[in-house]
Amino acid sequence: MTKENLWVFHNRLGTMMCFDKLKYFFLFSILTVWAAKSSAQVIDKIVAKVDNYIVLNSEIDKVYYQYLYDGAFEGLSEKEAKCKVLEDLIVQKMMAAKAEIDSVTVDERQVESQLQRRWQYLIGTIGNEKMVEKQFGKTKRDIIDELRDDIREQMVVSKMQSQIGQDVDKPTPKEVKRFFNEIPRDSVPQLSAEVEVSHIVKIPDVNREQKRKTREKLDKIRNEILQGADFSKMAQNHSEDFGSAQKGGDLGWTQRGAMVPAFEAAALRTKPGDLSRIVESKFGFHLILLHERRGDEYHASHILLRPESAEVDKLYASQILDSLRRVILHDSISFEQAARLYSDDENTNVNGGSLISQVSGTSKIFLEDLDSYLFFVIDTMQVGNITPPVKFRTADGRDAVRLIYYKSRNAPHKASLDADYEKISNMAFNFKRNQAINQWFLTTKDELYIFIDKDFNYCNILGLQ
Repeated sequence: MTKENLWVFHNRLGTMMCFDKLKYFFLFSILTVWAAKSSAQVIDKIVAKVDNYIVLNSEIDKVYYQYLYDGAFEGLSEKEAKCKVLEDLIVQKMMAAKAEIDSVTVDERQVESQLQRRWQYLIGTIGNEKMVEKQFGKTKRDIIDELRDDIREQMVVSKMQSQIGQDVDKPTPKEVKRFFNEIPRDSVPQLSAEVEVSHIVKIPDVNREQKRKTREKLDKIRNEILQGADFSKMAQNHSEDFGSAQKGGDLGWTQRGAMVPAFEAAALRTKPGDLSRIVESKFGFHLILLHERRGDEYHASHILLRPESAEVDKLYASQILDSLRRVILHDSISFEQAARLYSDDENTNVNGGSLISQVSGTSKIFLEDLDSYLFFVIDTMQVGNITPPVKFRTADGRDAVRLIYYKSRNAPHKASLDADYEKISNMAFNFKRNQAINQWFLTTKDELYIFIDKDFNYCNILGLQ
């Protein structure tokens, strides 16, 4: 891959493909509209296979249209662009297949954590569970199962990428400068607008009445299990931790110290084979079935119910934020100080409420990388504005209210060393990693069975055809 092409495809496989594939699932609701329109004309088929991993024609189309939406295929024909997509997907499948051979795995709890965030994102973007099911044309369980498999594959591929590139050193300032200077002047890209956005989050307290109702509901489930109902089926039907619910509530073997203290204390007080009493944690109310203990590990299942905040509690949280907003607007306290002191978002309050780009790891986020809700919110705002309190749902599924602060905006511009050193340094590093991946491909391709449909012979994918 040339350096000028790297600018165009710098977020694709060989650099950050696994993260971008997450992104096209975030925008899958847009793509399903296209899919519905085209399904009558296009019959899906397998276009490539790497050992037991397949690439479908629909998968190429989904990624192609997402990158087309992002403007990543400028100057390429549709055929050329789809060849690039297919090449990336084949290398991804190669990494997944090689990971299977080398027994490279990922922590299933991290998979479920990502799955929880993804599902909450879909609900927040589309509206509610019924609307998500309607948009996808599938049941919640089918959607979740597909997302889980894809997330696991993405995480395995990411781990393989890290292993392949672990010996690649960060570029020195001299290497960064040389890398940039070797890019043809007419290929230096026009970078998109970047924004900085912060928020202050209040999670409404759950009142006693709501907690009482939830506890009573879980106590009824507990009594049914004690009278002979199957714990696994009850978890599948009732647990609001849908990751473990799909497995009958099974959390697998857990290292001591990995769970929140209230949950772990209750689990370890329970005898193997017994049900715990109902225990409350910050996630809600749990009913725990302890299967076994060995040393510092334990194997448990649980059923989780989350009490909902009453409207009066949500209103109170909004009133708190509304008062705080007035104080900030009167310059009595800065937004950053208020976030550190009062925000309930533990991921952002330490840095003054700043949202961080998952791509760059900084507070400067490309507009196209914002989630759709924030994109449309700041599109109606001026830099420096703070929204009134707005409702939203946190990544772990809790109702919350927040203030959104549109902190800054950098206009689109030609990339330069002075203004964009960190981005260029990342590009140089990714270029080095891409070279390492190319070398890995040359030494690995003969270990795997690779099939590419004859309809894509014109692509000459990675010199395989």
